Amino acid sequence: MKLSTLSQWLTHIAAVHPKEMDLGLNRVKKVAATLGLLKVPCPLIIVGGTNGKGSTVAALESIYSAAGYRVGSFTSPYLFKFNEQVKIQGQEASDKLWCQAFQAVEENRGTTTLTPFEYHTLAALYIFKKHALDLWILEVGLGGRLDAVNILDADVAIVTTIGIDHTEWLGMDRESIAYEKAGIFRTQKPAVCGDFEPPTSLCNYANQLGTPLFCLGKAFHYVKHENDWSWRSSKLQLDQLPLNSLAVQNMATVLMAVELLQSRLHVTREEIDQGLISVNLPGRIQIMPGKITQIFDVSHNPAATTFLANRLRELPCSGKTHAVFSMLADKDIVASVTAIKKYIDHWYVGGLAVKRATPIEKLQASFRQADLKNVSYAGSIAAAYQNAQQSAKSGDRIVVFGSFHTVNNAFLIRNARAHMSTL
Repeated sequence: MKLSTLSQWLTHIAAVHPKEMDLGLNRVKKVAATLGLLKVPCPLIIVGGTNGKGSTVAALESIYSAAGYRVGSFTSPYLFKFNEQVKIQGQEASDKLWCQAFQAVEENRGTTTLTPFEYHTLAALYIFKKHALDLWILEVGLGGRLDAVNILDADVAIVTTIGIDHTEWLGMDRESIAYEKAGIFRTQKPAVCGDFEPPTSLCNYANQLGTPLFCLGKAFHYVKHENDWSWRSSKLQLDQLPLNSLAVQNMATVLMAVELLQSRLHVTREEIDQGLISVNLPGRIQIMPGKITQIFDVSHNPAATTFLANRLRELPCSGKTHAVFSMLADKDIVASVTAIKKYIDHWYVGGLAVKRATPIEKLQASFRQADLKNVSYAGSIAAAYQNAQQSAKSGDRIVVFGSFHTVNNAFLIRNARAHMSTL
């Protein structure tokens, strides 16, 4: 089979395996071995966790790039276009690279069927192997223990935070979920945890495996100041670090990983500063200033919306706050909106045109359960976003959140209008 466009490949890949999601390593590891992808030619960082994975990957990528290293990163899901998932030296992989990689996977999988994410992971590794890189950074798609990226052994494993999400796959409580996420740990290879209260199961897993575990609040610490922040470990103290738009908690976790890799990939203080200043990640409390401030955030579970709520509390607003919202059906909508409702004056809720979308009826029921009354409903995020824009006045702010799809839909409309205004 030889397909000529990325769109054709994605359509084909979606139909190969009987299930869209089917956790396990046997299939993907078998094909990876055939392709010669199981041996990594440079240091490898694998990033797992409930929230903060994307921020962590972006900061690592930025710091090591500032230090002159050639970095490849694999993340998911994407915000605007599929190509975003693989970056080589900060540049998205082209359609041509993706197609070549999918072709190689297809030719080597034999009778083994793969899920879409398994295809994506193998393609990413294939692309990395075609470039002379100094560092690979892989983001876990779901969980860790049975996620496709876990076919490789990380030199440093990172678990950012542990929250309640994907319960149908990972378990109903933090202990069960943490056990799955700790599955990326390896014997005698260091691991970093950026959760202030790591579950016992994660710590026990590391102890039983012989994994040196470096936890926030024990092995490393940070203090946020008004204009900068400080970080320290048992070996190092860094003061007056530059703040960026990303969570300092995640940036602190990144610095612990950087310290652990210093003997293989040395980074100076100046390069750390430059990396922290340069990091850019769309859709993570991304603030667009104007007469009406707009904030875009892909928060999609209670822990993430709690973090967003805290940021709204810290950010001044002279007017009202309008929320444009939708969330996927497998998420805890009630807990998510309850965590932030005191900072929202009016809600504009829209439907999403994706397979896992929450029907409007269920969204309405969730908002009733959360005892929210200032809510307007629309058939789409586009309509909800337009309603919010029409209602907002100078000094107000619009906050768009709930999922990658919600932010994507609103962002595309905003960018299209901005483009039209320049014509």
